[in-house]
Amino acid sequence: MNSLLHPTYFPDVAHMAAIAQSDVVTFEMDDNFAKQTYRTRTYIYAANGKLLLNIPVIYTQKNRQKYRDVKISNTDNWQSLHWKSLLSAYKTSPFFEYYEDDLRPLFETKADFILDFNLKCFETISECLQLEKSIQKTEEFKHDIVDASDLRFLVNPKSDVNFQNEKYTQVFDDKHGFINNLSVLDLLFNEGPNALDYLESQDLSL
Repeated sequence: MNSLLHPTYFPDVAHMAAIAQSDVVTFEMDDNFAKQTYRTRTYIYAANGKLLLNIPVIYTQKNRQKYRDVKISNTDNWQSLHWKSLLSAYKTSPFFEYYEDDLRPLFETKADFILDFNLKCFETISECLQLEKSIQKTEEFKHDIVDASDLRFLVNPKSDVNFQNEKYTQVFDDKHGFINNLSVLDLLFNEGPNALDYLESQDLSL
């Protein structure tokens, strides 16, 4: 299966399961940017429950921009805040220390463009998962897709995705129960080397 998806900020489990179960992954590179999507956000499991990590960008609705041209706003040190949130949420998880050195540089090196940063995050998470996929990139935007499964809707948090991933042990599930479909980071830190098998085994109804 060839799947067409948007590069997102540490994709959620449904997004990564679709990638893991695809023969070829094509990333949409020529779309217009839209706010309040997984292009700039991901959700983790913190001590008080579901926590949003959001990347600030320099963007206005008045002037339509391509996703690839949107710059990150580095006025506030969001990378440090995100890393501290990950430390607080997952430092006691079984595998955080195992992947910490691979992930930390993403939060210590200034990022300029959101698309480039998301692709870098995907490359890093793929290495952590030992996920090897043939990655293609679009050269023009097309509304109608005939040669791939169009999964671009997964970029929208409000999309009606019928996906309930199989439960795995989460750090704070004794407080708030199992939280479905968080960032793949939650799966990685809790399941470690088993994370890829988990993604490949999920039943996707997309």
